[in-house]
Amino acid sequence: MFKKILIANRGEIAVRIIRAARELGVETVAIYSEADKESLHVLLADEAICVGPARSSDSYLNMNAVLSAAIVTGAEAIHPGFGFLSENSKFATMCEEMKIKFIGPSGAIMDKMGDKINARSEMIKAQVPVIPGSDGEVMTAEDALKVADEIGYPVMLKASAGGGGKGIRKVEKAEDLVPAFESASQEALAAFGNGAMYIEKVIYPARHIEVQILGDSHGNVIHLGERDCSLQRNNQKVLEESPSIAIGASLRSKMGDAAVRAAKAVGYENAGTIEFLLDETSGNFYFMEMNTRIQVEHPVTEFVTNVDLVKEQIKVANGQELSYSQDDIQITGHAIECRINAENPKFNFAPSPGKITDLYLPAGGVGLRVDSAVYHGYTIPPYYDSMIAKIIVHGENRFDALMKMQRALYELEIDGVLTNADFQLDLISDQNVIAGDYDTSFLMEKFLPAYNQED
Repeated sequence: MFKKILIANRGEIAVRIIRAARELGVETVAIYSEADKESLHVLLADEAICVGPARSSDSYLNMNAVLSAAIVTGAEAIHPGFGFLSENSKFATMCEEMKIKFIGPSGAIMDKMGDKINARSEMIKAQVPVIPGSDGEVMTAEDALKVADEIGYPVMLKASAGGGGKGIRKVEKAEDLVPAFESASQEALAAFGNGAMYIEKVIYPARHIEVQILGDSHGNVIHLGERDCSLQRNNQKVLEESPSIAIGASLRSKMGDAAVRAAKAVGYENAGTIEFLLDETSGNFYFMEMNTRIQVEHPVTEFVTNVDLVKEQIKVANGQELSYSQDDIQITGHAIECRINAENPKFNFAPSPGKITDLYLPAGGVGLRVDSAVYHGYTIPPYYDSMIAKIIVHGENRFDALMKMQRALYELEIDGVLTNADFQLDLISDQNVIAGDYDTSFLMEKFLPAYNQED
């Protein structure tokens, strides 16, 4: 096993990785920006080293600084968490060249699956169903018009190198396509350095279903069931649960098998997620993309499978075979995760950084977990993502999990900054959500309009 790993991240995921590593007997190195000197991950790690000023581009995204920190501290491996450098193929390749193990897939596999057009081609070869759309990159608005006419409106424009909701536009009719194409392409160019687009038929509304997979360097790949991520705002996930109420045993098996085929087709190693859209009307599901990293919502899978995904990541990166076969994976009970953000839902979810003057995290009770890096007196910096905690519950069934989440959100107390906790409580208490009657349109088109009208 590695003696020491460096965590190239911050916040709750850095804390999560430190805890998993310590349970494996592995020492940890935290990196931090000047703004994060007093952060919890810095306090918990065995060592900590500053990698630059507050801005992410000068610190957490500074590949040379991160690698230098690993070399100086003698770290044998780097865990990137999610976000920042986690899906940066150049960084993964640089780690390999420096003989430092990147805890994730290789840079070559990231390139193969990170390019949405190439990933689509690979999935077709692996007989994984894909959404009807363009055969490759669409370079001009004129070409986009031709493709859209062929597959029919509405269509979705997507950045080939995209992620995080960037470079995505839904187009309902032909006259809206040209301006949408130009703005999406420019946004993608600014965000990813690549303005290439592709077009897909809109499967909407639908269920956004993702399947967790694990692969090792010995050719073993398993799936760990699915997560329903359909409750989204502006293409960003808000609440996740596992298993999905929209899927029965037969469909779960088909989607799981497709996810494993997808991973094996590209020789995938480590933790990853295959994302699908499920058309509930037809019962058909379609490949969307592959996320080549651990996900924010991984704890719900850990609860229902009793598998520590982060420990498995570290073991696999160390060359070990998976600790589990597919037959070992059993889905038990139901889990839900709510993301708690420092933001103001009544003011278009504007970030709300500042000092936490009082804090109570409801970490008591069976089947309740809080992943967070905040503490009493901690000052949330304004430079990073606004998520400050994740509340995850596990119940014997979905209703039990819903009631447990309501109880946890009632108990949660964070003073000094505004949060979305009450918004999450209202959402989890909504009759449609309780009934499982929601899809990717629900939050934006039904819940939020009513929510915003409230005093």
